Amino acid sequence: MKAEIIPNISVDCVIFGFDNTTKSLNVLLIERVLKLENAAPPVVNDYVLRGFHTYENETIDDTANRLLKELTGLDNWYKKQFKVFGDPNRLKNEKDIIWAESEHFSERTITIAYYILLPTDVVQRANKYNPQWFPVNQLPELGFDHKKIIDEAYADLKEDALSKPIVFELLADKFTIKDLQDAYEAILGVEIDNRNFRRKLITKKYIIALDEKQVGVSKKPSQLYMFSKDVYQKIYKESFLINI
Repeated sequence: MKAEIIPNISVDCVIFGFDNTTKSLNVLLIERVLKLENAAPPVVNDYVLRGFHTYENETIDDTANRLLKELTGLDNWYKKQFKVFGDPNRLKNEKDIIWAESEHFSERTITIAYYILLPTDVVQRANKYNPQWFPVNQLPELGFDHKKIIDEAYADLKEDALSKPIVFELLADKFTIKDLQDAYEAILGVEIDNRNFRRKLITKKYIIALDEKQVGVSKKPSQLYMFSKDVYQKIYKESFLINI
Protein backbone atom coordinates (compact mmCIF):
# COMPACT_ATOMS: atom_id res chain seq x y z
CA MET A 1 0.00 0.00 0.00
CA LYS A 2 1.43 3.37 -1.02
CA ALA A 3 2.23 5.71 1.87
CA GLU A 4 0.32 8.98 2.03
CA ILE A 5 2.03 12.34 2.26
CA ILE A 6 1.62 14.68 5.21
CA PRO A 7 0.19 17.67 3.30
CA ASN A 8 1.42 20.50 5.51
CA ILE A 9 4.96 19.27 6.27
CA SER A 10 7.80 19.27 3.77
CA VAL A 11 11.58 19.02 3.70
CA ASP A 12 13.87 21.26 1.64
CA CYS A 13 17.52 20.39 1.06
CA VAL A 14 20.20 22.99 0.37
CA ILE A 15 22.93 20.94 -1.29
CA PHE A 16 26.26 22.78 -1.17
CA GLY A 17 29.10 21.56 -3.37
CA PHE A 18 32.68 22.76 -3.67
CA ASP A 19 34.03 22.84 -7.22
CA ASN A 20 37.78 22.31 -7.00
CA THR A 21 38.25 23.53 -10.59
CA THR A 22 36.49 26.89 -10.30
CA LYS A 23 37.19 27.17 -6.53
CA SER A 24 33.52 27.98 -6.03
CA LEU A 25 30.97 27.06 -3.39
CA ASN A 26 27.85 26.10 -5.31
CA VAL A 27 24.20 25.25 -4.67
CA LEU A 28 22.33 22.51 -6.54
CA LEU A 29 19.00 23.73 -7.96
CA ILE A 30 16.27 22.43 -10.25
CA GLU A 31 14.29 24.38 -12.80
CA ARG A 32 10.60 25.07 -12.08
CA VAL A 33 8.60 25.56 -15.28
CA LEU A 34 4.83 25.69 -15.70
CA LYS A 35 3.00 26.31 -18.97
CA LEU A 36 -0.74 26.76 -18.95
CA GLU A 37 -2.91 25.55 -21.79
CA ASN A 38 -3.03 28.08 -24.66
CA ALA A 39 -0.29 30.14 -23.02
CA ALA A 40 2.87 30.51 -25.10
CA PRO A 41 5.46 31.65 -22.51
CA PRO A 42 5.63 29.76 -19.22
CA VAL A 43 3.68 31.38 -16.39
CA VAL A 44 6.32 30.06 -13.99
CA ASN A 45 9.98 29.79 -14.98
CA ASP A 46 12.56 29.95 -12.21
CA TYR A 47 14.67 27.69 -9.97
CA VAL A 48 14.03 26.02 -6.64
CA LEU A 49 15.62 23.70 -4.12
CA ARG A 50 14.59 20.05 -4.25
CA GLY A 51 11.91 19.62 -1.66
CA PHE A 52 8.89 17.42 -1.07
CA HIS A 53 6.32 16.44 1.52
CA THR A 54 7.15 13.87 4.17
CA TYR A 55 5.42 10.52 3.89
CA GLU A 56 3.46 9.20 6.86
CA ASN A 57 5.85 6.27 7.29
CA GLU A 58 9.03 8.42 7.18
CA THR A 59 11.06 10.29 9.73
CA ILE A 60 12.15 13.79 8.72
CA ASP A 61 15.71 12.48 8.25
CA ASP A 62 14.33 9.74 5.99
CA THR A 63 12.73 12.39 3.79
CA ALA A 64 15.98 14.35 3.51
CA ASN A 65 17.86 11.15 2.61
CA ARG A 66 15.26 10.28 -0.01
CA LEU A 67 15.48 13.72 -1.62
CA LEU A 68 19.28 13.54 -1.75
CA LYS A 69 19.12 10.10 -3.38
CA GLU A 70 16.52 11.18 -5.94
CA LEU A 71 18.42 14.32 -6.92
CA THR A 72 22.02 13.12 -6.87
CA GLY A 73 22.02 9.32 -6.72
CA LEU A 74 24.01 9.56 -3.46
CA ASP A 75 23.59 8.24 0.07
CA ASN A 76 25.11 9.02 3.45
CA TRP A 77 26.62 12.48 3.03
CA TYR A 78 26.95 15.06 5.76
CA LYS A 79 23.65 16.79 6.48
CA LYS A 80 22.40 19.18 9.13
CA GLN A 81 18.85 20.15 10.00
CA PHE A 82 19.27 23.86 10.64
CA LYS A 83 15.86 25.55 10.76
CA VAL A 84 12.10 25.28 10.36
CA PHE A 85 10.40 27.77 8.03
CA GLY A 86 6.74 28.32 8.86
CA ASP A 87 5.82 31.87 7.87
CA PRO A 88 2.14 31.70 6.80
CA ASN A 89 2.96 33.87 3.78
CA ARG A 90 6.03 31.92 2.63
CA LEU A 91 4.24 30.48 -0.44
CA LYS A 92 1.94 33.40 -1.20
CA ASN A 93 3.56 35.27 -4.08
CA GLU A 94 1.76 35.10 -7.42
CA LYS A 95 3.92 32.45 -9.07
CA ASP A 96 3.87 30.21 -6.02
CA ILE A 97 0.07 30.36 -5.78
CA ILE A 98 -0.23 29.33 -9.44
CA TRP A 99 2.27 26.51 -8.89
CA ALA A 100 0.53 25.31 -5.72
CA GLU A 101 -2.81 25.16 -7.53
CA SER A 102 -1.32 23.20 -10.45
CA GLU A 103 0.39 20.73 -8.11
CA HIS A 104 -2.58 20.51 -5.71
CA PHE A 105 -0.64 21.19 -2.55
CA SER A 106 -1.37 23.42 0.41
CA GLU A 107 -0.10 26.99 0.45
CA ARG A 108 0.20 26.66 4.25
CA THR A 109 3.16 24.31 4.34
CA ILE A 110 5.83 24.20 7.03
CA THR A 111 9.24 23.07 5.79
CA ILE A 112 12.13 21.58 7.72
CA ALA A 113 15.38 22.69 6.08
CA TYR A 114 18.65 20.78 5.84
CA TYR A 115 21.95 21.59 4.26
CA ILE A 116 24.13 18.87 2.77
CA LEU A 117 27.84 19.06 1.92
CA LEU A 118 29.69 17.22 -0.86
CA PRO A 119 32.20 17.74 -3.68
CA THR A 120 30.42 18.77 -6.89
CA ASP A 121 32.05 16.05 -9.00
CA VAL A 122 30.40 13.17 -7.12
CA VAL A 123 26.88 14.16 -8.14
CA GLN A 124 25.14 12.05 -10.79
CA ARG A 125 23.10 14.61 -12.71
CA ALA A 126 21.60 12.37 -15.40
CA ASN A 127 18.09 12.16 -13.94
CA LYS A 128 14.63 13.57 -14.53
CA TYR A 129 15.29 16.64 -12.39
CA ASN A 130 18.30 17.80 -14.43
CA PRO A 131 19.86 19.58 -11.42
CA GLN A 132 22.28 22.43 -12.06
CA TRP A 133 25.04 23.98 -9.95
CA PHE A 134 25.06 27.74 -9.31
CA PRO A 135 27.63 29.75 -7.32
CA VAL A 136 26.13 30.63 -3.94
CA ASN A 137 26.71 34.33 -4.61
CA GLN A 138 25.36 34.24 -8.19
CA LEU A 139 21.98 32.57 -7.85
CA PRO A 140 19.24 32.77 -10.52
CA GLU A 141 15.66 33.85 -9.81
CA LEU A 142 14.32 31.57 -7.10
CA GLY A 143 10.79 30.44 -6.28
CA PHE A 144 9.03 30.16 -2.92
CA ASP A 145 11.16 31.46 -0.03
CA HIS A 146 14.18 29.48 -1.22
CA LYS A 147 16.50 32.50 -1.39
CA LYS A 148 15.89 33.03 2.33
CA ILE A 149 16.44 29.32 3.05
CA ILE A 150 19.73 29.30 1.10
CA ASP A 151 20.94 32.52 2.76
CA GLU A 152 20.27 31.12 6.23
CA ALA A 153 21.88 27.78 5.36
CA TYR A 154 24.96 29.60 4.10
CA ALA A 155 25.19 31.73 7.25
CA ASP A 156 24.94 28.58 9.38
CA LEU A 157 27.58 26.82 7.27
CA LYS A 158 30.03 29.71 7.63
CA GLU A 159 29.61 29.73 11.40
CA ASP A 160 30.02 25.95 11.71
CA ALA A 161 33.06 25.92 9.42
CA LEU A 162 34.97 27.99 11.98
CA SER A 163 34.43 25.50 14.80
CA LYS A 164 33.84 22.08 13.22
CA PRO A 165 35.81 20.07 10.60
CA ILE A 166 32.91 20.07 8.13
CA VAL A 167 34.99 21.64 5.34
CA PHE A 168 36.48 18.18 4.70
CA GLU A 169 33.03 16.98 3.59
CA LEU A 170 33.43 19.22 0.53
CA LEU A 171 36.78 17.72 -0.51
CA ALA A 172 37.93 14.45 -2.01
CA ASP A 173 39.35 11.88 0.41
CA LYS A 174 42.86 12.96 -0.62
CA PHE A 175 43.58 16.67 -0.94
CA THR A 176 46.35 19.24 -0.93
CA ILE A 177 46.72 22.04 1.60
CA LYS A 178 45.88 24.44 -1.24
CA ASP A 179 42.64 22.53 -1.88
CA LEU A 180 41.73 22.95 1.77
CA GLN A 181 42.59 26.64 1.74
CA ASP A 182 40.52 27.16 -1.42
CA ALA A 183 37.52 25.49 0.23
CA TYR A 184 37.79 27.68 3.32
CA GLU A 185 38.11 30.81 1.18
CA ALA A 186 35.05 29.81 -0.86
CA ILE A 187 32.96 29.27 2.27
CA LEU A 188 34.10 32.32 4.22
CA GLY A 189 34.43 34.70 1.27
CA VAL A 190 37.85 35.94 2.38
CA GLU A 191 41.46 35.57 1.27
CA ILE A 192 43.70 33.63 3.64
CA ASP A 193 47.44 34.12 3.98
CA ASN A 194 49.12 31.08 2.42
CA ARG A 195 52.05 30.75 4.81
CA ASN A 196 50.05 31.19 8.02
CA PHE A 197 47.39 28.76 6.84
CA ARG A 198 49.90 26.08 5.91
CA ARG A 199 51.87 26.52 9.14
CA LYS A 200 48.73 26.11 11.27
CA LEU A 201 47.18 23.25 9.31
CA ILE A 202 50.17 20.92 9.07
CA THR A 203 50.46 20.91 12.87
CA LYS A 204 46.97 19.45 13.24
CA LYS A 205 47.30 15.77 14.13
CA TYR A 206 44.03 14.88 12.39
CA ILE A 207 45.39 16.06 9.02
CA ILE A 208 47.54 13.12 7.92
CA ALA A 209 50.34 13.51 5.37
CA LEU A 210 50.27 10.68 2.82
CA ASP A 211 53.15 9.12 0.96
CA GLU A 212 51.58 10.40 -2.24
CA LYS A 213 51.62 13.45 -4.46
CA GLN A 214 49.29 14.83 -7.10
CA VAL A 215 49.27 13.15 -10.49
CA GLY A 216 48.39 14.54 -13.90
CA VAL A 217 49.24 18.16 -13.08
CA SER A 218 51.34 20.44 -15.25
CA LYS A 219 53.16 22.10 -12.35
CA LYS A 220 55.18 20.54 -9.55
CA PRO A 221 52.90 18.01 -7.81
CA SER A 222 51.90 18.85 -4.24
CA GLN A 223 51.83 16.64 -1.19
CA LEU A 224 48.49 14.88 -0.55
CA TYR A 225 46.80 14.71 2.84
CA MET A 226 43.74 13.06 4.38
CA PHE A 227 41.46 13.96 7.26
CA SER A 228 41.23 11.40 10.09
CA LYS A 229 37.84 11.61 11.77
CA ASP A 230 38.97 9.07 14.38
CA VAL A 231 41.97 11.17 15.41
CA TYR A 232 39.86 14.34 15.46
CA GLN A 233 37.21 12.74 17.70
CA LYS A 234 39.89 11.39 20.06
CA ILE A 235 41.52 14.81 20.38
CA TYR A 236 38.15 16.50 20.86
CA LYS A 237 37.09 13.99 23.52
CA GLU A 238 40.36 14.35 25.42
CA SER A 239 40.18 18.13 25.25
CA PHE A 240 36.59 18.11 26.46
CA LEU A 241 37.40 15.86 29.42
CA ILE A 242 40.36 18.01 30.41
CA ASN A 243 38.17 21.13 30.45
CA ILE A 244 35.39 19.71 32.61
